[in-house]
Amino acid sequence: MIGDVSFPVEPWHLRECGLDPKLLARSESLFALSNGHVGLRANLDEGEPHVLPGTYLNSVHELRPLPYAEAGYGYPESGQTVINVTNGKLIRLLVDDEPFDVRYGDLRAHERVLDFRAGVLRRTAEWVSPAGQAIKVSTVRLVSFVQRAMAAICYEVEPLDAPARLVIQSELVANEQIPPQSVDPRAAAVLEAPLQAEWNGSHGTYAELVHQTRRSGLRVAAAMDHVIDPLPGLGVTAESDEDSCRITVTAVLDAGSTLRMVKFIAYGWSEQRSLPALRDQAAAALTAARQTGWAGMLAEQRAYLDDFWARADVEVDGDAEVQQAVRFALFHVLQAGARAERRSIPAKGLTGTGYDGHAFWDTESYVLPMLTYTAPHAAADALRWRQATLPMARERARTLGFSGAAFPWRTIHGEECSGYWPAGTAAFHINADIADAVVRYVRATGDDGFERDVGLELLVDTARLWRSLGHHDLDGDFNIDGVTGPDEYSAVADNNVYTNLMAQQNLVEAANAVRRHPDKARELGVDAEETASWRDAAEDMYIPFDEKLGVHPQSEGFTRHQVWNFERTRPDQYPMLLHFPYFDLYRKQVVKQADLVLAMVRRGDAFTEEQKARNFAYYEALTVRDSSLSACYQAVMAAEVGHLGLAHDYLREAALTDLRDLSNRAVDGLHIASLAGSWIALVKGFGGLRDTGETPSFAPRLPEGISRLAFTLSRRGRRLRVEVTDAVASYVLLRGDPTVIVHHGEQVRVTTKEPVSRPVPPSPTWPAPGQPFGQEPVRFRPNL
Repeated sequence: MIGDVSFPVEPWHLRECGLDPKLLARSESLFALSNGHVGLRANLDEGEPHVLPGTYLNSVHELRPLPYAEAGYGYPESGQTVINVTNGKLIRLLVDDEPFDVRYGDLRAHERVLDFRAGVLRRTAEWVSPAGQAIKVSTVRLVSFVQRAMAAICYEVEPLDAPARLVIQSELVANEQIPPQSVDPRAAAVLEAPLQAEWNGSHGTYAELVHQTRRSGLRVAAAMDHVIDPLPGLGVTAESDEDSCRITVTAVLDAGSTLRMVKFIAYGWSEQRSLPALRDQAAAALTAARQTGWAGMLAEQRAYLDDFWARADVEVDGDAEVQQAVRFALFHVLQAGARAERRSIPAKGLTGTGYDGHAFWDTESYVLPMLTYTAPHAAADALRWRQATLPMARERARTLGFSGAAFPWRTIHGEECSGYWPAGTAAFHINADIADAVVRYVRATGDDGFERDVGLELLVDTARLWRSLGHHDLDGDFNIDGVTGPDEYSAVADNNVYTNLMAQQNLVEAANAVRRHPDKARELGVDAEETASWRDAAEDMYIPFDEKLGVHPQSEGFTRHQVWNFERTRPDQYPMLLHFPYFDLYRKQVVKQADLVLAMVRRGDAFTEEQKARNFAYYEALTVRDSSLSACYQAVMAAEVGHLGLAHDYLREAALTDLRDLSNRAVDGLHIASLAGSWIALVKGFGGLRDTGETPSFAPRLPEGISRLAFTLSRRGRRLRVEVTDAVASYVLLRGDPTVIVHHGEQVRVTTKEPVSRPVPPSPTWPAPGQPFGQEPVRFRPNL
C-alpha cells in the first residue's frame, strides 16, 4: 500500500486511502487535531516515519535572536517561535518482538479519516510483520472541545491469523529530535532542546513530566493515564526520566482477540504558576477525563459539534469539492480558535510551525469575520487577547514616536517580532483591522458589555494612533504617509487607500463608542476635544483618485509607476519576493495580494458601482496572488461586479489551497486565513453579505457551477438561514425575534414562521478582466 494513496471527495469527511511517504507532510497538517489550546499534528501513532513531529500549546514559545546586518532604532531585538512541547501521541507496538513500522513488512491496508461531525481522527491498518504475523490496528484520536486540557487516544490491536505476543509502549517524550526549523544557527541552537526538566514521575498506569522553557520561562506540564481492558496475563510497568515516561503493556492474544487501551493526555502551562500547581492542574484534568470516560468524551465532542454545525454549516450543491472543502475549512478554523481563550489565533493555527507560530492581521481580517457569525465566543476571546497586549502595543507606539497603541505585525506574546521593518514597522493597517473586528463583533452580537469593557479601549487607542500618525496638509486634507498596506510589494507609500479608509472608519467608530460610554471614556482620559479631532481627521481623510484613468491608485502615485513586465516573468519566478529585489517590486505596478480590491469589500460604501468595476479590472491585471490571502477577496469582488465564473475559480483556489497543497507548504501547517476565506467567498461573495451597517444586507448571485447555496448566520440572538438558487433567494429565522434584512436594496422582514423569498436579479455586465500573463486562476468548468 505504500505509494498508493487517494483522497476521495466526501461531504463530511477527509479520507486518506493508502499511505505515501511523499505525502506525509501534507497529511500531518490536513489531519491535525486541535481545540485552540492543544494541537496535535497527525503524526502516526508509532511516531515514525514522520516529517515534522508536532505537539503545540497555544502561545508556548521560546525566544530567539533576530539577526540584522545593520541595526536600526526601533528594530525588535528578540523573536518568538512556537515550540514542540511534550509529545503524548506516541504509542509504539511490538508484535513478537518486531516493531510495527509501516516501512517494513507488508502494509496491506491503511486508512485515516478526519470526521468533521464527530471531531475525531480514525485510523485503521492491516500489517504483516517481516516474520509473517498479521495484525489489525485501529485507533481513534481526539482533542476535546469540552475539556480544554485533554486529548485522548483509543488504541486497539488484533492478531489476525495466529496468536501473538504484543507489547505496547505508551510514552511522553520531551525535546524529541525534529528537523531543523531555522537556517540561522543561533536560532537552531535555541530550538534544538528548548525544555529544561523540572519533574518526572510514574506509577501504575500514570506518568507526568514538568519542564520549563530556557529563555521565555514558561512552565509546561504533561501527564497521561490509561484504561486497559482486562486480559489474562496482562502486564503493566511504569518508568520515567527527565525527558520521557513510558507505560508498557504486555499480553499474549489469540487470533481474533483484541487488546484495547484508552490513553488520556493532559496539558497545562503557565507564565506564573508554580511547579506543584501545574502538576495538580494536569492531574485534575486527567481525573475529570477518566470520570467522563472514553465514551463520554466522544459524546461530549459530538454534542459540541452538533451545536456548531447547526449554526455554522454551509451547503453547496453543484461543486462537491467545494462542499467538502468549506466544511473542512469550518472545522479547522473552529479548531484554531474554539478554546484559545484570550490567546492568539496563529496563521497556521496549531497545525504546524509555519510563520514561527505567529498571529498576524489575518486573524482580524479573515478568521474573525467567520467566527463572529459561527462561533462568536471565540471571536470575542481573540479580541480580549488583543486588549491584554495593549501595554506592549502602547510601548511600541511610544518607541515609534506616536500616541495610542501600535499593534505588532507578527507576534505570539504581544511584542513585535518582525525583523522586516517595512511590514513590522510600517504596516499600521493592522490597528484598523483590529478596530474593524471590534465593530463587527459588537454590531453582530449587540454585546454592549463587551464594547464597554474591551472594545472601547481598543478603539480609543487605535484612534489615537491614527491621529498622531497622520497630518493635515496645506489643503486641509488628512494624510497618512509612509505606510505599507496589505500589498507587501508596495511598501512605505503615502496614502494607501485601504489604510486611509480603514483608519477613517476606526476614527468615526471610536468617537461613536465614546459617546455611548462616556463614563468609561473619561476613565481612559478621552474628552470632547479629542473625539472632535478624530471626527475632523476622518472627515478630511485624503482618498487618492486618478482622474485620467478613472480608478483609485492603490497608494498615492501608484498608477504612475511602470507596469511590471509579466510576459518576461517565468513561472518558476513566483513567488516574486524570492526572485526579485524588493526595491524593484516597490517601484513597479505589481500587486502581491488584494489591497485596493480588499478596500472595496471592507469599505464598499466609499466607492460607486462603476468605480468598483473599473478598479477591479485594473488591479486584476496586476495581481499575481503570491499570497494565499488574495483569492478569497478577489472572489468576493468578482462576484459583486458580475464576473461569477471568475469568482468561482477564486473560491476554489482559496478553498483548495491546503487540500491540494497549491503552495507546496503543507509541511508548515494549514493556511487558516485562506480556509476562513472559503467561507468569506461563499457567504460574502455568492451570498452577497455586507455588514457595514446596522442592518445586514444580501445581494446573492450564483455562478453556473453552483446550483444552490445555503448558510446560517448567528446575529443578536437570532439564527438566520439564507438559501439561494439561480433565480430565488429565501430568508427565514430558525430562532429569535422578527428582524429586517436588505435583499438587493429592498428591506425584507424575516420571521420564524415561513421563508420569505425574493427574486435574484441578473448580474451587472462588464467586460471580462484579464490577469497577469501566466497567473490566471485554474478555470472550473461544471459538468452540464
